[in-house]
Amino acid sequence: MAHTMTNMHQTSPLVRLLSTLDSSLSMYVADAGIWSYSGAEEIKLALADLVGDQRSIMERAGTLLVEQGGLAPRHTYPIRFTATHDLDLRSLLPRILEEMRRQVADCDAIVAAGGEPAELELVREARGTTLRHADVLGQLVTGPRAAAS
Repeated sequence: MAHTMTNMHQTSPLVRLLSTLDSSLSMYVADAGIWSYSGAEEIKLALADLVGDQRSIMERAGTLLVEQGGLAPRHTYPIRFTATHDLDLRSLLPRILEEMRRQVADCDAIVAAGGEPAELELVREARGTTLRHADVLGQLVTGPRAAAS
């Protein structure tokens, strides 16, 4: 029976949402402590805000999933992320933004597939949060570099 419950939850909106957010480059950058040379504090803060908001959504999704009898999946980071250790945060922003666009598309696909209203609302919230943070990070990529104080 437990095997059936696990299989039932593999395609749930919550599992798909957690899979989308959990092993992202932005999470990896935060977990690995990849930061930048001084002067890029606005990037550090913007990424910290993104990761904090996405972790909050992931925690809520995991809690809902466990309440339904499922297990919250845990994902590993792709090995290709290890090549980012020698890169400056500013140079990682285009990659992070591209991934965020994929996250938004994944959220759209999850909502389109349907599911429980509370689950889909959390997916919609994740989508909106990701878009909001993408706007902030996009401005940091395209805007003038902040002058050193």
